[in-house]
Amino acid sequence: MPVDEAVARRPRSADRSRLQGTDEATVVQYERCGAWVVSARGPYDMSTVTPLADALDTAAKEHPKVVLDASGITFADSALLNLLILTHQAADFRVAAPAQQLKRLLQLTAADTILKIRETVDEAAAC
Repeated sequence: MPVDEAVARRPRSADRSRLQGTDEATVVQYERCGAWVVSARGPYDMSTVTPLADALDTAAKEHPKVVLDASGITFADSALLNLLILTHQAADFRVAAPAQQLKRLLQLTAADTILKIRETVDEAAAC
């Protein structure tokens, strides 16, 4: 196969994302048992954390208790870790149902000793 043809067949960025099973980061918000829940889905790094940061910042300013439903977070790095710590400093903040990769990141950095981590959204919201 000529090199030009091989390059032409290489998946584009959007195709690579689909092939690798990654998805876009999304944020959904709702009230649950008197707490404001911010539900995050997808990968969170420096390039995707801004919408979640905006949602958590607004929630911390407007609601007495904020819960991050982290069950749908497929990837997290130091950008998300920093956001969680900043939100913890700004509000009564809980992290609910972190996926395994995030749970491991929190353990490795000892952030799990600082943050309030709960198994479910209901437990975090104290229903």
